[in-house]
Amino acid sequence: MKPMTETHLAILRRHMVEVIALQADLMSEEIGKSSLDERVLAAMRRVQRHLFVPPQLATIAYQDTPLPIGFSKTVSQPFICALMTDLLDLQPHETVLEIGTGLGYQAAVLAELARQVWTVEVVEEFASHAEARLHQLGYSDVTVRVGDGTRGWAEHAPFDKILVTAAAEQPPEALLNQLAPGGLMVLPLGPEETQQLTVISKQPDGQTTARAIIPVRFGQLETAM
Repeated sequence: MKPMTETHLAILRRHMVEVIALQADLMSEEIGKSSLDERVLAAMRRVQRHLFVPPQLATIAYQDTPLPIGFSKTVSQPFICALMTDLLDLQPHETVLEIGTGLGYQAAVLAELARQVWTVEVVEEFASHAEARLHQLGYSDVTVRVGDGTRGWAEHAPFDKILVTAAAEQPPEALLNQLAPGGLMVLPLGPEETQQLTVISKQPDGQTTARAIIPVRFGQLETAM
């Protein structure tokens, strides 16, 4: 069999986005809308997921499934990546903090939609790989650092939006404090067996409200030693 070319991969990427759109339609009652923002779907078409997974998995990168990336971690299912991005309602002038860089795929999607992405990763090997790949692909508006995601990145706060790609039983206090009034945080909340993808809205007076969307299963948010 011939090796896959960029043309083949682009076709698979378009198909992946069609599957995401179908999933959104099927889950419209749960997520509260029949389709995701076209800007999000366009970003998913542009970002080359096969470059953000281990090379041996590149040929299956566009299946709608999580994939292992090492250290017992995964890159999220594309539908979940798209849904979380959609729930953030990112605007071109906004800054976003991501907790859990992994190999950088979600950060690249966010960078397609926001002005600046700050992303924190607890695993040093992931952070260095993600930084190199994002730089190679021209994502100059993404800054990566190694650190404890529960502490956020206070030097660049407040953030218009915050995305957490690992589960916590309660929203980390530091992240709530670093979220700008009027901002949104999207994260999985709950213990390993009963997580809910949740949108937290911060009111102008600093009060927060939470809205559960769908059940999910993520690895637990880790703190640095």
